[in-house]
Amino acid sequence: MQKFLTTVLAPVVALSVAAVLALPSAVQAQSRIKDIASVEGVRTNQLVGYGLVVGLNGSGDSLRNSPFTRQSLEGMMERQGVNIRGTNLNTKNVAAVMVTADLPPFAMPGARLDVSVSAMGDAKSLLGGTLLVTSLQGADGQVYAVAQGAVQTGAVSASGGSGSSITRGVPTAGRIASGGVVERETGFNLQDMQVLRLALRNPDFTTAQRMAAAINETFPNTAFAENGTVIALRAPQQMGVAHFLSRVENLPVQVDSPAKVIIDEVNGVIVMGDAVRISTVAIAQGNLTVSVQENPQVSQPNPFANGQTVVTPQSSVTVEEETGRRMQIVGGQTSLSSLVNGLNALGVSPRDMISILQAIKAAGALQADIEVI
Repeated sequence: MQKFLTTVLAPVVALSVAAVLALPSAVQAQSRIKDIASVEGVRTNQLVGYGLVVGLNGSGDSLRNSPFTRQSLEGMMERQGVNIRGTNLNTKNVAAVMVTADLPPFAMPGARLDVSVSAMGDAKSLLGGTLLVTSLQGADGQVYAVAQGAVQTGAVSASGGSGSSITRGVPTAGRIASGGVVERETGFNLQDMQVLRLALRNPDFTTAQRMAAAINETFPNTAFAENGTVIALRAPQQMGVAHFLSRVENLPVQVDSPAKVIIDEVNGVIVMGDAVRISTVAIAQGNLTVSVQENPQVSQPNPFANGQTVVTPQSSVTVEEETGRRMQIVGGQTSLSSLVNGLNALGVSPRDMISILQAIKAAGALQADIEVI
């Protein structure tokens, strides 16, 4: 039996989690400035380096297929006073890797940081390997840290003699906790900055103006909103920059955001912001079910009749239309909770909710942007 279900409104995946997020508009949440903005220049820097992992149990690179591993191994041995050029190397205990790390802001020489190690060649696993001293460079080509240590993959890989194998995780990528040592500072001097700039993570003119007003209320004439993203600050003369920022970043600000409806069609999720409003509209929704049932009949000939077995297809089609649904008035409310309650009063499934919202938007009654991700 085959059954096909269609609806009058085109079914699209949706899940109204807005009901969970709905709060009375009278309750205005406030956020700290440190949670919605960042200080210009105070950021992490990406580091990258090329190195060798040794001590692998035959799971490293094949030197014949990975010439860069062979060249690196020869160069490393020459620096140790051993000449192996021209010899027949057949080891599989070495793997060429790329090493990456994030250099925190204001990191001092001697500070430790975590590094990630990823195989470059045809190595099967980095389990049990040790990364040799590797220089980590920034975007400017300068060395800011060095890394070395035992690689932890957190993966399991096993294989049998018949060729069967099983793998859990990614054995060709690992991590070295506190495996990097900072060798050089980035040179960013916060104390010498005359004007500080705060950048909103979600640009908005209203939020920028509210942030500047909140700062000026505590520290008069120190903040100015340049645009919807940047707020310029000037620390008072009697206060250090670090002390000033520590006070500013803890000030509460009411965050504003545009009215937007976010739709995740893959996972079936709808998220509506608190500013979403729907003008008063009347909505009716119904379901149409079409059922197609196949009941083939088999005709069997009598014995010794020299006949053939024949299959005769038989189909029955039924159509059911849901009745009893009335038009429901939705919208005209002033809070997100009232809007969600009105949509839920329609009694539709989550997979029809998105179709209704799109129809309301087409009618010009939805005061929000719909964004599909």
